[in-house]
Amino acid sequence: MPLDGITLNLLSRELSQYIVGSRIEKIHQPSKDELVFHLRSREGAYRLLLSASANSPRLHLTANAPENPATPPMLCMLLRKHLTGAVITAIRQLGLDRVVFLDLAGTNEIGDAVTFTLCVEIMAKHSNIILVNSDGNIVDSVKRIDFTQSSVRQILPSFKYELPPRQNKINLTEASAEDVASEIRKCVGKRLSGAILETVEGISPLISREIASYACPDDSLATEITDISFERLIKKLSYIKSVLESGNAFPTMLIRDSVKPYDFTFMDITQYGFAVEAKEFGSFSQLLDDFYYEKDRFERTRQRSQSLLKLLQSSSARAARKLQSRQAELEACADKDSLRINAELILANQYRLEKGSLFYDLENFYDENKVIRISADPALSPSANAQKYFKEYRKAKTAESMLGELIEQSEQELSYLESVIDSVNRADGYTELAEIRAELYEQGYLKRAKNDKGKKPKPLPPLEYVSDDGYTILVGRNNVQNDLLTFKTAAKDDSWFHTQKFPGSHVVVIGNGDIIPELTCRQAAVLAAYHSGARESSQVAVDYTEVRALKKPSGAKPGKVIYHTYNTMWVTPDRELCERLKKKK
Repeated sequence: MPLDGITLNLLSRELSQYIVGSRIEKIHQPSKDELVFHLRSREGAYRLLLSASANSPRLHLTANAPENPATPPMLCMLLRKHLTGAVITAIRQLGLDRVVFLDLAGTNEIGDAVTFTLCVEIMAKHSNIILVNSDGNIVDSVKRIDFTQSSVRQILPSFKYELPPRQNKINLTEASAEDVASEIRKCVGKRLSGAILETVEGISPLISREIASYACPDDSLATEITDISFERLIKKLSYIKSVLESGNAFPTMLIRDSVKPYDFTFMDITQYGFAVEAKEFGSFSQLLDDFYYEKDRFERTRQRSQSLLKLLQSSSARAARKLQSRQAELEACADKDSLRINAELILANQYRLEKGSLFYDLENFYDENKVIRISADPALSPSANAQKYFKEYRKAKTAESMLGELIEQSEQELSYLESVIDSVNRADGYTELAEIRAELYEQGYLKRAKNDKGKKPKPLPPLEYVSDDGYTILVGRNNVQNDLLTFKTAAKDDSWFHTQKFPGSHVVVIGNGDIIPELTCRQAAVLAAYHSGARESSQVAVDYTEVRALKKPSGAKPGKVIYHTYNTMWVTPDRELCERLKKKK
């Protein structure tokens, strides 16, 4: 999964064709580790995404620019001050290392020409984006590194920028494949794949395993490979060297279980056999944009809604414990009739019972006069013991009648909280999260701050799609919007879709009185599955019915509906289909 140096080299050349000569029009910072540059050139407009996230560091053009915060962070304001209007003059890479430099030329406040370099370091948890001036001094960075974090290299404003420590590896563009293979063969105590990874610069674990799999399927020790394996190693290294020299690569995504993006690369991968599928893209930017879309969306949501999710998960756990406790109480009440029988047997035999006994052995005339032993309080008379059992019986009977309703309330609360958690996990921006917070204020799960005047966010419209048959499909973003969509927007004869046994969005096909074609129904079901807690599953059951068949229970939480007449189809969520059907603004 890591963006290796070879892929980065190919990506940098691809980006140079599009954005060198482009002018920076806008700069946004969607999250603490991400920057988006809006570029303009003679060929058109582009959005360049730079990420220093530990899980997905990279740079590429994007078609999925995330929503920006209402107030831009300080770093964003600083970058706007120095770089708005600047032109990208070059994109450079440090050998085949994972460090890319964007050279920028602009003017300062008084109109003098100035130059800057944006250093994008793609190194897992040490990834960073650093702005350096023409004197080589750091202006600022996404991540500041002081002496407490590193004694080797500090990243702080006004400090001199120093390159990351280079690894002692061989650059394939600067050596022959034969020489590189010979160096690999010298690695003592290393399997071939490990020796390749240790020797060749810019190689990822995936590619090192692929080379080893081709040259020596059993991945022998590097020093013990046969001459035939050595020749095959040279052949594979020569191929990668030719890709680097020509730039003719194959941006490829590896997909597991027909759904989950697993890895990406610049060449064909054979080591997994039929366990993964390969999908080729037209460019590395398209590949990375698609590969990281869902992962980044979830990470951004997690950052923005950490406190909200913590509260919801805590409330959900509390509701689950309450439900479990009430169910246990109900199970205990199931034995209430034995309390009544005990009381009646004691009363029927009190003439022969004495005070002070620890138990009574009595014939149970409800069960063929079998003798049963009934515990007794020796401090009480037989009559008082009977009354004690009657009291416990009445208490259990009352509890049983109340617990049924309480358990139903707990189940509904737990279901509601799970639906809100699902909405938060699928939220795609600050506005959607603000709407969910407003919903939780109304439901009493959140308390407004004293200085909060209670201004509600401007409501977003439902997500809108158009099926291949031309029918409009609307998807609710949260529980409140689900209610509005189902009971206010939709007509009685429109079709309604929802996942079975999973929280998710209400999906409505605007039928205009028509009989909805099968293709549109299936596409609406796919949308319902995708916009639900079953997004990562396959063969998801989706119920569908007419809106007229839906009812809102009195006093029910937002998003809750009941229905009895429906059909079900099984579909697999498909993000590509959803993106294709999304109505273009």
